[in-house]
Amino acid sequence: MAFNHLPAGVHDALGPLSFTPVTHSVPMANNHRPGRSTETTGTRPSPSTVLDRLAKGANRAARITHTEHLPPRAGRHAVWPDRIRPEVIAAIQAAGIEHPWAHQAAAAEHALDGKSVVVATGTASGKSLAYLAPVLSTLLDGAEAPNGRGTTALYLAPTKALAADQRRAVRALAAPLGTSVRPAVYDGDTPVEEREWVRQYANYVLTNPDMLHRGILPSHPRWSSFLRALRYVVIDECHTYRGVFGSHVAQVLRRLRRLCARYGSNPVFLLASATAAEPAVAAGRLTGLPVTEVADDASPRGELVFALWEPPLTDLQGEKGAPVRRTATAETADLLTDLTVQGVRTVAFVRSRRGAELIAVIAQERLAEVDRSLPRRVAAYRGGYLPEERRALERALHSGELLGLAATTALELGVDVSGLDAVVIAGYPGTRASLWQQAGRAGRSGQGALAVLVARDDPLDTYLVHHPEALFRQPVESTVLDPENPYVLAPHLCAAAAELPLTETDLDLFGPAAAGLLPQLEAARLLRRRATAWHWTRRERAADLTDIRGEGGRPVQVVEAATGRLLGTVDESASHTAVHDGAVHLHQGRTYLVKHLDLEDSVALVEEASPPYSTTARDTTSISVLETDTEIPWGDGRLSYGSVEVTNQVVSYLRRKLITGEVLGEAKLELPPRTLRTRAVWWTVTEDQLDAARIHPEILGGALHAAEHASIGMLPLFATCDRWDIGGVSVPLHPDTLLPTVFVYDGHPGGAGFAERAFHTAREWLTATREAIASCECEAGCPSCIQSPKCGNGNDPLHKQGAVRLLTTLLTGAPED
Repeated sequence: MAFNHLPAGVHDALGPLSFTPVTHSVPMANNHRPGRSTETTGTRPSPSTVLDRLAKGANRAARITHTEHLPPRAGRHAVWPDRIRPEVIAAIQAAGIEHPWAHQAAAAEHALDGKSVVVATGTASGKSLAYLAPVLSTLLDGAEAPNGRGTTALYLAPTKALAADQRRAVRALAAPLGTSVRPAVYDGDTPVEEREWVRQYANYVLTNPDMLHRGILPSHPRWSSFLRALRYVVIDECHTYRGVFGSHVAQVLRRLRRLCARYGSNPVFLLASATAAEPAVAAGRLTGLPVTEVADDASPRGELVFALWEPPLTDLQGEKGAPVRRTATAETADLLTDLTVQGVRTVAFVRSRRGAELIAVIAQERLAEVDRSLPRRVAAYRGGYLPEERRALERALHSGELLGLAATTALELGVDVSGLDAVVIAGYPGTRASLWQQAGRAGRSGQGALAVLVARDDPLDTYLVHHPEALFRQPVESTVLDPENPYVLAPHLCAAAAELPLTETDLDLFGPAAAGLLPQLEAARLLRRRATAWHWTRRERAADLTDIRGEGGRPVQVVEAATGRLLGTVDESASHTAVHDGAVHLHQGRTYLVKHLDLEDSVALVEEASPPYSTTARDTTSISVLETDTEIPWGDGRLSYGSVEVTNQVVSYLRRKLITGEVLGEAKLELPPRTLRTRAVWWTVTEDQLDAARIHPEILGGALHAAEHASIGMLPLFATCDRWDIGGVSVPLHPDTLLPTVFVYDGHPGGAGFAERAFHTAREWLTATREAIASCECEAGCPSCIQSPKCGNGNDPLHKQGAVRLLTTLLTGAPED
């Protein structure tokens, strides 16, 4: 695979090679089971041996702050329910699976009984087979029915890659069943000429919530025979449906249930989830139905060695002279290179598209110095690629042509990648559920595996690598979603009315907030009441009112200025920060500079370049309180939760030296402000509390600002959010509270449930925040504790010790749980 050379100076920043070239050849892969992916040949080294090799070299061992050894676990078999067709059992056995695990058999029994069920077990525990066995058996029954099409099933995946992978698995497993099972993918990549065949003849349709929302439900008359026969709805990786996206999907599923009832069907929902807290509660909130949970994982597990890895401090200085750690990107590129040279099949998970591209390019450059055949064995995989690029990478991964992959979460979600030896995670992925999901990609064939979490230079990652109990001794988080968020619910009521006129009896399905929204939708002339039903009044499609991933607006097309070639797209909500004028944009290992962002036409014009820096946007924010829902006293101070209006504007961007992160300069931008009505948690302190904390007026702003930054960084430990899902503002004297105030708000219209979770866990959240600041080894503040990568004020002012004293005083007045 082709790759670009890195810009001049990057090799100096990377430093000397940290791996020792090995003399053995790197193995290619071979098929090991029909319908499954591939694994490398030869004897695998133990995960402890692989980690020992990584730890060799200058100061490498000191970077490992903790190693957790998860012992292997024996499996517990059961027998399939006797209602599973013998032909299906024979097909499963032909695939090499003689008996099911106990949780697979239990889930199949519930499905056959007509009970919606969620299987919440570990990665590679066979969740797919738990729902495929009853689905295939029921499709086989339906194929023999005299009524033509028989029974149908719908499969929903959060990503196109997962749906494509599942189609491969279903086709292989169901091959002995002949034409009785006809799986087909129906998504944005499906050619127009194939779509009619899928609607008319497929009985197992694999799609995603976006296509269900925009394509299937609005065209339900064309899907009438499929919906009339719908017996099962499979929702894979359901723990990913959280926040605004999860709330939208919940309403899409209610629209689906309404149309199914119109056609006389009442499908059973089969959900698959990573290990999660209260999976039945979360699944019930998602579907609107009672759901039975199967959470006792009976599958075997190989040994997992899980290392926490903290990059070292460098000699460089960051903002305000703060010490700077080597970046997680540079460390992960090193580790991916070392593992590839060892012949260890690895996926490196990276949080950003840019990071995935950069890690792949660095690894390719380094591998070329060892063996010119190795760079083509490493690639990047992320969202935003064109369909043909994405499919080619998936094929290369399954064939074993690729040995190392730098991937965003587009690959995290359940794609069956058997035979991986190691996973490197560049930065905490935001939730323990995602951490274990990513770590579980290795060792999927029951072998031992290595997982390495490489800490980024921020408060949460630093806290976690020094507090391993927060990862290994705590349950995974509860899934947070709010289907009754009016900004979510309103457009789905419009979409539902466009599909079928809404009646009073429909409103219970959409929740108690629905009735109150209808008069507002009538006043806006979106709906009109005629007799006993509400009708959609516009000529345009109601489904286009909202983007269910909460991104909103038309995606911005990234176009090469010289050729007019479309490189990919960027979400509208991210365009101001990702493709502003002067931004560095990476695509398929190539670097581009944004020449102009045209907001009117939603186009970013770019040209290929090799700048020796990356770019980071900066913004400013103001906030006003609209309504206080609830508040409780914290000593003399108060903790509050309610509705706010946030005004945000991207004002500049930093140029940072590649790999080291050293700031080279700042450039101003002129972009319009954006206004957001959302939900927030905020706390105030009084003059007496400031006196008790020895917070003088000259350090008050810095103490509040530092506490705000650190609390935003720590919130993902307590709510299923990402640091970039939330924002914050700190004010020494806020006009609405008339007191020093710190706000933390949801970064989505109407809220996403994160601020509410922060309000209910505030004591634990702010205690961890104080500890993260106090335990950091820096003197005056650094990215590991109180500096924020997205601060619009240039991380000024900040006062580390003031923040510790302020939080200590505030927590002294916190009510007991």
